[in-house]
Amino acid sequence: MTRVKVSRVTRVPAAEAPPASGECPPSGIHLTTDDGDAAMGLRVVGLHLENCGKRDCSLDGYPLLELLDEDLSPIQGVRIVHGSGGISTGTGCDEPARPLMLKPGGRALSGLMWRNTTESGAAVNVPYVRVRAEQGADPVTVTPRLDLGSTGKPAVRAWTRPSQ
Repeated sequence: MTRVKVSRVTRVPAAEAPPASGECPPSGIHLTTDDGDAAMGLRVVGLHLENCGKRDCSLDGYPLLELLDEDLSPIQGVRIVHGSGGISTGTGCDEPARPLMLKPGGRALSGLMWRNTTESGAAVNVPYVRVRAEQGADPVTVTPRLDLGSTGKPAVRAWTRPSQ
């Protein structure tokens, strides 16, 4: 007999849930996160976008992000900065935003970066992030579980083409 222990259950509104692998949502934009990477307090989570629709998709700038608490309510007092925001150098996050045209099947990459440093003040934990590829796009709520420490300072990278 195999036993399974469920350690954490996450829930997002059905209309904002990332589609199952291989499915294309009605928006034609498939947005996912990766498992992230962490070293010496620096955390990075990739945001991956695929144009799975039948029309070209244009991106210009940064994904629009909304940080949400356990009840899926917006978290107040945390400002997301564009680029690295001085969190770390040499990550490519400070590359300027450039317009991207994604043909069907085209991909783009962005990412979130933060430090889990705890000094003075209360630690901030962000279980959910509502992501819009651009203004007016359908939202997708992902569950990267940002442990911002007491810095409370996440940064977002501009949309770019993934390295080949």
